[in-house]
Amino acid sequence: MEDQDFAWFVQKIKEKTGIDLNQYKEAQMKRRLTTLRLKHGYSTFHAYMDALQTDQKLMNEFLDRMTINVSEFWRNPVRWKSLEERFIPELLKESPRLRVWSAACSTGEEPYTMAMILDQLGALDRASITATDLDSKVLERAKTGLYPERSVRDVPQSYLKSYFTRQDDQFRVSDKLMRAVNFQQQNLLLDRFGGPFDIIVCRNVMIYFTDEAKQQLYRGFSKALRPGGLLFVGSTEQIFSPGQYELETAETFFYRRISH
Repeated sequence: MEDQDFAWFVQKIKEKTGIDLNQYKEAQMKRRLTTLRLKHGYSTFHAYMDALQTDQKLMNEFLDRMTINVSEFWRNPVRWKSLEERFIPELLKESPRLRVWSAACSTGEEPYTMAMILDQLGALDRASITATDLDSKVLERAKTGLYPERSVRDVPQSYLKSYFTRQDDQFRVSDKLMRAVNFQQQNLLLDRFGGPFDIIVCRNVMIYFTDEAKQQLYRGFSKALRPGGLLFVGSTEQIFSPGQYELETAETFFYRRISH
């Protein structure tokens, strides 16, 4: 009965929001949503769904819990250094103008990190940065550009001085960076991808998806890259057999679209 209750809930959520929970790892997702449901005192997913239909605050909390919003500036600094010192200079030699997409950008740390690096390389005015996420609430937070101290702990000191101002116990991103990033809502598993992009950043999101959903995303990312363009993934998301997606390993966690 419990399994039927959850299966019914998954179907209803898809009808209401377009989000297909079947594409997430079931055990993880079920555990997370059961905790949320019980927190509010609903004994079944049926009862929880009834409440979600009428209570927008509850629905926002559900969406927030379902999308994993853990992000920091310069997460895994060594990888961003590779981007700054090797890959972006290489791409700038090939493209007079860079198109960057930060997919599943959460509260905006990654696209703003990208904007800082491009600015340091004197290329921000020759780049467009699109940042997308499923969760409208985190996008609103990203647009305010205000972050707690823990989010900026890996930012190099020179960057912290140049691109942030302290406001009490928080840090605000400079207007220059905020103007450089275009935030949009997007369901990665449903909406079409734009492109062609020179760089796609999608990190620490794929781990929550089923293998089928991951394959769909890798194929989509590859098609959205220009030949020679770069996909930058998270530290737990190595792509095995990248050739099946017309990608090749450029460096650990960086994949290049194969040119034909």
